Amino acid sequence: MMTFTNFKTIALATLIVVGLMTQANESRAAGTETITVAGGCFWCVEADFEKVEGVTDAVSGYTGGAAAEPTYKEVTGGGTGHYEAVQITFDPGVISAGKILDLFFRSVDPTDAGGQFCDRGESYRTAIFATDAQMEAAAKAKADAQTALGQDIVTPILDAQTFYPAEEYHQDYYKGTKLVLTRFGPKRQASAYKAYREACGRDQRVKQLWGSAAPFAS
Repeated sequence: MMTFTNFKTIALATLIVVGLMTQANESRAAGTETITVAGGCFWCVEADFEKVEGVTDAVSGYTGGAAAEPTYKEVTGGGTGHYEAVQITFDPGVISAGKILDLFFRSVDPTDAGGQFCDRGESYRTAIFATDAQMEAAAKAKADAQTALGQDIVTPILDAQTFYPAEEYHQDYYKGTKLVLTRFGPKRQASAYKAYREACGRDQRVKQLWGSAAPFAS
């Protein structure tokens, strides 16, 4: 039979283990950073950066505008000032903000001020939303990309602003299994995403611009 003393010992040990686990989780969370980028369709940016070692999360959403709690219909309809964007959470011990931005520039067409690929309009423009601590890395990544590309880069570097996560159905769209109706007919989300990306010419244009330096173009 378990004595009261043994019960207290086990309970105390359990509390210690739980406390250590909580502390470890808090330490990991405290050791991450976020940076937000806009690169056209947020499905594509999210899909690209979730493959990157050191990136722990990528969330599709909206930022840069004045409207509070914007919806997809409002943002893509124009007038809100918001961009389709992705908030990237990463471990700076594994990958730096500068490296993420190097990858970002080489995954988009930063010479296009009117949108990205087949998606046109203000919500599809490119931009970097950086904190004060990230501004230097952002400026360097932009300068390096301009030198490497040999063309003017129009992607602005803006102050980080309120980020509004997009509707749930946009998150991880590229690997979703829900059946959706598209212009290509009924498809699972993952198949619809692949068909959209190919039809939009994203990878083709990125490879044309960046060649072998394009990190995600297939």
